Amino acid sequence: MDSKPVPTPEAKRTLERAKEEELGEFQRRTLDYASKFSRISPAKAEKLVKELSEKFQLDRKDSIQIVNTMPRYVEELRTILTVKGRIVGASELEGILKLVNNYRE
Repeated sequence: MDSKPVPTPEAKRTLERAKEEELGEFQRRTLDYASKFSRISPAKAEKLVKELSEKFQLDRKDSIQIVNTMPRYVEELRTILTVKGRIVGASELEGILKLVNNYRE
């Protein structure tokens, strides 16, 4: 079985496809969380992950974290990207926020 990180909206869509009685406690809690915190549609989420990865050379996991949180401010974005010790310039942070804002619902 392969596994790959997916944005929260995609996890929500996958869990919604299952029948309620098929979901275990963990899956039900995950669906509840995903329902509350999905900020954009699954299709938009995947497209944004791809654009972030390509335009800004971000790891898929970093792009997914950005999509999951949909930061509004440079400071929020900086906390996501500096965890690995990567230094990101102000102009790049602004570009990422501009792209994220284009997808905001």
